[in-house]
Amino acid sequence: MICALASAVCYGTASVLQAVATRATAPGTGSGVDPALFVRAVRQWRYAAGLGLDGLGFVLQIVALLSVPIYAVSAALAASLAVTAVVAARLMRVRLTRTEWAAVAAVCAGLAMIGLASGPEGDRPGSDALKWALLGTAVAVLLLGAAAGRLPGRSRSLVLGLASGTGFGVVEVAVRLIDDVSPAAFANPAFYALLLGGAAGFLLLTSALQQGSVTAATAGLVLGETIGPSVVGVVCLGDEPRAGLAWLAVVGFVVAVAGALALARFGEPPETA
Repeated sequence: MICALASAVCYGTASVLQAVATRATAPGTGSGVDPALFVRAVRQWRYAAGLGLDGLGFVLQIVALLSVPIYAVSAALAASLAVTAVVAARLMRVRLTRTEWAAVAAVCAGLAMIGLASGPEGDRPGSDALKWALLGTAVAVLLLGAAAGRLPGRSRSLVLGLASGTGFGVVEVAVRLIDDVSPAAFANPAFYALLLGGAAGFLLLTSALQQGSVTAATAGLVLGETIGPSVVGVVCLGDEPRAGLAWLAVVGFVVAVAGALALARFGEPPETA
């Protein structure tokens, strides 16, 4: 759980740097999937530094996924918005309202409840059908992102964010479905789902931050990377809370995600910052 929280700190700090960089980048073609936008953004040192933190966060995320249930890691990653809010408040002098400070406290309380209720990761192996379904989901995320570029303003931002979160959610599940890192992994559909889902998530998130409503995009991101992977972990992979504490895990998950959604505007700091 410590690795999951450390991963959230990395992601939360990185989002501040990346959002500033993407807003300073010239607009792309309007398509949901715009690799050229990513190339332009990565030339800025803030975006590159954010990618470095993302890389570290991803390593910590993998370590966490190999030891605790997916729902616990998902909730911790949603807490990266609380980290972003605190970083923006301290370093960029962004003022948080009482409601937003309460949301930060709610995220922390929810994570504490999840930490107390979480059992070990499930030991149920994923089926071949699940692995292929995961790869199909990653492909669908890319197609959905491409189609989202034709939607009007706020709807486009929400769909891009949701698709991006789903891509990251694919990564969370895929990590659990890859048994080893030997050459045999190249025959595992989950390996390609991980690569494709992660790439799609980054591309779509870059476009979502650069275009339209950041609040809508971030809300979609939080929902996409938490609910689906958590359900798959419980239903398909055997993730369970400690005996008698299922209610505490559910309450903690809902509180943490709700708190993160209340902080959705911190998917990007104000432009004046």
